[in-house]
Amino acid sequence: MKKILALLLASIMVLSLCSVSFAEDISVENAEAVWAEKWADVDTSKHVVINYMTTGDAPKTGANAEMLAQLNAILTEKVNAELNIVWISWTDYLANYNLRIASMDGTIDLIGSSTDWLDAWPNAKRGGFLELDKEMLEKYAPVTYATVPQEHWDVCTYEGDIYFIPEDNYSQWTNHGFAYRLDWAKEAGLENGCQTWDDLTTYVKYVKATYGDQLIALWDTDGTAYPAGGYICSFAKWRNIDGLASGAIWGGYLDDPYTINCLYLVETDKLVEYAKLMKEWDELGVWPTDVLSNTGADNRLEFRQGKTALEQHHTQTWTGLVSPLASTDNTMYLNDEDCDVGFYYWGKEAGYVTRDLVTHGVAAVSAASANPERTLMVYDLLRNDKECYDLFNYGLEGRSYAIDENGYRYTPDTYVADNDSISTNWWWGRNDALEIPSAAMNWDAINALYEEYDQIAVMYPYEAFVFDNTMVQSYINQCNEIYNTYMKYICFGQYSGTAEEIVAEFQDALRAAGVDEVTAELQAQINATYGK
Repeated sequence: MKKILALLLASIMVLSLCSVSFAEDISVENAEAVWAEKWADVDTSKHVVINYMTTGDAPKTGANAEMLAQLNAILTEKVNAELNIVWISWTDYLANYNLRIASMDGTIDLIGSSTDWLDAWPNAKRGGFLELDKEMLEKYAPVTYATVPQEHWDVCTYEGDIYFIPEDNYSQWTNHGFAYRLDWAKEAGLENGCQTWDDLTTYVKYVKATYGDQLIALWDTDGTAYPAGGYICSFAKWRNIDGLASGAIWGGYLDDPYTINCLYLVETDKLVEYAKLMKEWDELGVWPTDVLSNTGADNRLEFRQGKTALEQHHTQTWTGLVSPLASTDNTMYLNDEDCDVGFYYWGKEAGYVTRDLVTHGVAAVSAASANPERTLMVYDLLRNDKECYDLFNYGLEGRSYAIDENGYRYTPDTYVADNDSISTNWWWGRNDALEIPSAAMNWDAINALYEEYDQIAVMYPYEAFVFDNTMVQSYINQCNEIYNTYMKYICFGQYSGTAEEIVAEFQDALRAAGVDEVTAELQAQINATYGK
């Protein structure tokens, strides 16, 4: 407990010294004046409901309903509209998400999307999103339009039309890697934590021998996380083209990104090396013996409880794991006062990470919306109005959160998650200028990692590339199926024969599925886009 309090105090001190964007950094009065001017002649006499669609499971807390009631009172006063959240459950989320957009039945208006994990461009090209011209945005989302740089609007543009609004004023890192117990790594002789995959292997061997009997598993994975690309990219400066398939199959080397290849064909030696290492990890017992059918596992929760030793996800997840107060489930800190959490990120050994896409989170308007203008007005308020922003992102002040004397957000003593938490999955319009920093976060560790990233980060080289998949989508589907079929065996050492044999079989199956045809089509369109 002393360590938790010390971390909290350290967090506050760090944030006091850091450059942090508070709401005072923007002028609410200026925003209000802009809206008053731009919306003065907009007819809002008819009350409308704006249906906002997002991925996730619908919350059932009383606080969520009360938050929406308060928010809708404000939206009604300002633009005579109210917001309803339409949830697409995580079960088969992408298929159901795309079907809902394609239905064009007018039951959704505002849509959260992404170019790298939620098919933003395919849905735009299929006609699911409304074209948003400059005049429309400037009129109905004036504050957002004025604060998004032109180059960011450009990467949201296809054939002259803007299709979505980027969440481009929110700081985050979504590069993946392994979170691990830093205190255990130091016990294993790794004083600087895990700096290499060899270090990770040293770590899992030590933890298995020392703490194995106390853990559910070292990594209680459900068998669907495939770090093969992460392993290869820890050594090779490679960037895949996002949004093509679930696997990072196609892309290019950073010193020549517009020469397109299949990662798993050009990095044979590293893939074989990885397959051998995963066979070693399997024999060591890093994951359960039934890993391929271990569908009920919740490794992240178990890691927070000190019951596993690895968690594979992205940096934003690690920020909560390294912060004792970030979750009431972080009981590992209560059980072990020396507990600490490190992060080994893909690219560490090669010395690079890729900055998030500007379009990693975007908002779109359904082409079937009956109220596109009012939808943009509501979005502009959710992104730029302080009162709306706080409600929609943090909930009810005094119940869902509270503000301390230093201006930082914390959970009040009366907080009960099942009743007082709120969830909106608003990953498409967050704004650093209005963020309230959390006193629960371990900013010493977080800022140190972010500074490390800033020193080595490169830009995503395909931001302006919009792929026309018409001619090769069947090949992409087949390659993706092959990837998922073979990766579960390679990534968990569940193959028979040698590593060389399973990799060769995988490569042959990719070629038979049409990987070269997709590569050729990508190359042709890359040449046309970038003048190669």
